[in-house]
Amino acid sequence: MIRWGILATGVIAHKFAKTINSMGNETQLVACGSRNIEHAKAFAQEFSIPKYYDSYEELVQDDDVDAIYIATPNSMHFENMKMCIEAGKHILCEKPMTTNAEDAKKIFELAKEKGIFLMEAFWISMLPMHLKIAQIISDGVIGEVKHIRADFGFTVQGERRNRKFDASLGGGALLDIGIYNIGFVAMTLGYHPIKIQSKVHMSEFGTDDFETMIFEYENGATASMTVSIGMKIEKEGLIYGTKGSIRLPDFQQAEKMYVDFYNGTTEEINMPVDINGFEYQIREAIKCIESGKVSSSIQTPQNSISVMEIMDSIREQWGK
Repeated sequence: MIRWGILATGVIAHKFAKTINSMGNETQLVACGSRNIEHAKAFAQEFSIPKYYDSYEELVQDDDVDAIYIATPNSMHFENMKMCIEAGKHILCEKPMTTNAEDAKKIFELAKEKGIFLMEAFWISMLPMHLKIAQIISDGVIGEVKHIRADFGFTVQGERRNRKFDASLGGGALLDIGIYNIGFVAMTLGYHPIKIQSKVHMSEFGTDDFETMIFEYENGATASMTVSIGMKIEKEGLIYGTKGSIRLPDFQQAEKMYVDFYNGTTEEINMPVDINGFEYQIREAIKCIESGKVSSSIQTPQNSISVMEIMDSIREQWGK
């Protein structure tokens, strides 16, 4: 059984811990670490975790921990991953795993060199519904895909707002949630658009709070995306083909979709997740670790690097 440690105890770490504790004897949560001992203690008590530490360094040195889930702010991921690799711990790192493509390449190379499993926690790529969509498209059910639209936005307040927009923490809408839109498009149209256009609105913090993106692909297909952490925008995903289209009311937490055919018929497909959606990335990590792999064949290193290259290109257009 793979034994997990959680590095950091924020909002996303709570979701991960709840998931692990709901997976029964599939896996086990044995330790957590925070830079604040009271936070670590409270987190451990809430999720019945045997050990807690007031430093990340102590956590990764725990011999009872096989794998680490990294849940720190974006700008800390690279150094946190290096520390875990040097300690011989396998890694599931919260997205985006780095803040630029060059760091992503370096960390995957280091993990491979050391024989350490490393995967970005882009959990939606492993959801049953997204695997189903890939099969539908592969089978030609909706014909050739010509266009994809994906929108996602929400508002944040208080201290969480400050963190989401903090440039020193890798904040801003693109890095925080734009990866979902881009990843969703890339899973269908590919990871190498030939043309990328973007318009951005900057917040008072100097980071992006709203942007639109348009991708063009070599085969003529296009994609349009809207992302915001300053406005509420429904997480709708639409895939348009030559024979029909796919509608996802929520492309992120994808449990329901409609396949609309151009003859006027519609097929509704429901695929509820087992727990909350996080369980599939955890199962993929466990399977890979137990079989001695250093990377996933679903959420591959190249997929993560390519998405980061796209985001690097977008930020270059903004002059960032």
